[in-house]
Amino acid sequence: MPENLLIPSVDLRIASLEEYNRRQKVKAFSSQKQQQPPCITISREFGCEAYPVAERLRELMIHESGDEWVVMDKALLEEVARRHNISEEVLQNLGEKNRILNEVLATFSQRWKCDSDHFRLLSSHMISLATQGNVIIVGRGSAIITRHLENCFHFKLFASLEFKKASIARRLNMSTEEAEKLIERKQAQRDKFTSNFLGQEARDISHYHLLFNNDRNSTEEIAYTIADYVNRKCA
Repeated sequence: MPENLLIPSVDLRIASLEEYNRRQKVKAFSSQKQQQPPCITISREFGCEAYPVAERLRELMIHESGDEWVVMDKALLEEVARRHNISEEVLQNLGEKNRILNEVLATFSQRWKCDSDHFRLLSSHMISLATQGNVIIVGRGSAIITRHLENCFHFKLFASLEFKKASIARRLNMSTEEAEKLIERKQAQRDKFTSNFLGQEARDISHYHLLFNNDRNSTEEIAYTIADYVNRKCA
């Protein structure tokens, strides 16, 4: 699928996830009680440029906190589920937090509970990571799945069709006509999934703390604004 080219290589990011898990273990055994670190979710309309924002935001949050942060997206969550050793590392801290998972799952549609065990597993990983904090989750309904967690902050990117067509055409080396058809198809799939399986509407802006127009704000501006917002809220 050509749209897979929009997702950064998983292998290049496994090392940061492993370092994240190592540091989480160290913190878990620390006798000093610490404030729960934040989790950030970034949702976007298909064609918006969320990954550059997430990677720049990770750099800013590492610099500010001195802790390791990790960016999670569809590809990396899938790899976590596939690699048993990493999966165990991520899920090890669920423990009593299974209550949180069950409460979240209870709010989803009956169809999702019956038909999508694989995404249920990915959501378990997502909730475990979110409760641990120091994680940026891109897409996958993360704003809705983690909406009950008090340490989570949710942001969304939107843009004009012209911006999204130009971005997709450039990144996937296709015509703007092809890009427009791809945008329409992928956005419809995302909206249908969120509505049918999560029982929510992704277009509902009440899910998010802040919205960003990708036409009018650069990667740097969006990342700095999110970092400043979260750090002020957590101060």
